[in-house]
Amino acid sequence: MNQVIYDVIIIGSGPAGLAAGIYTSRGGLKALLIEYFSPPSLAVTADLIENYPGFPEGINGFSLIERFKGQAKNFGLEFHTGKVDNIMPDKEKNIWQVKTENKIYKTLTIILAVGRSPKQLGVPGEKEFGGKGVSYCAVCDGAFFKDKDIAVIGGGDSAVSEALFLSRFADKVFLVHRRNRLRAVPILIQRAKENKKIEFILNSVVSQIYGKDKVEGIYLKNLIEGTQFQIACSGVFISVGSIPNTDFLADLVKLDSSGYIITDEAMQTSCSGIFACGDCRVKPLRQVVTACGDGAVAGFSAIEYVERIKGKSYNG
Repeated sequence: MNQVIYDVIIIGSGPAGLAAGIYTSRGGLKALLIEYFSPPSLAVTADLIENYPGFPEGINGFSLIERFKGQAKNFGLEFHTGKVDNIMPDKEKNIWQVKTENKIYKTLTIILAVGRSPKQLGVPGEKEFGGKGVSYCAVCDGAFFKDKDIAVIGGGDSAVSEALFLSRFADKVFLVHRRNRLRAVPILIQRAKENKKIEFILNSVVSQIYGKDKVEGIYLKNLIEGTQFQIACSGVFISVGSIPNTDFLADLVKLDSSGYIITDEAMQTSCSGIFACGDCRVKPLRQVVTACGDGAVAGFSAIEYVERIKGKSYNG
């Protein structure tokens, strides 16, 4: 029995991948989306997305992604679960093989929407207490810290949003940032300042996370005075940026020095027939709305590519 050859395989089920899935399946391509849940899309872990058009009251990230999935399925997009280990040319011309841990898929073109993962602090205790008080997802784990003191590490939009969310459960939230002011947008900073449960600890970095069987606190260093001090807390939520999930792509497409995929405006990578979209590519702004735009462009480009290699491109 001959193996199915897809017109396009999309790797990643965040906003970019799902938007690409909507456009390609609606455009008549036989499209497959391969999703992997570890780590989850950063959009899924957002408690409230306030700046996505059409939702003036905001929407939970998980709910928004589920809407995207439902729309994509209505257009015929197929979904399979698996972690992609390798992408390689097939022996047949214009065919690619996409290998997961238990299956090999074939396709004419690929859209990479692999997203990014939370960056680690790299301090003693971080790995040891993973799942024992150290977390990178407030929405996932916040409810476990009801009436506890917790620390959020970071100063951007994500960190401040997580501090605000965690204040629903925690007795006290320490917001720790290495600089003298936060990087988050003013509206989030103002909300945090008005929240009596949140205490700012600026100009400070975590030097160690300590405890016995679970997190009991953190050691900090004040970067201005050079002094060491500690805070007792039951949880540490780390939100200090992210890194692209592109390790397995280094020999396939060109990456920049930070590991992000280099594309042109059509989302074409350095490798013909492979496109990239969303947070994994080089771009100035990484938001749900820009990821969706990338996905739409990548989907459109993939349709044109498939039609061209099938000899069906429109030249009128």
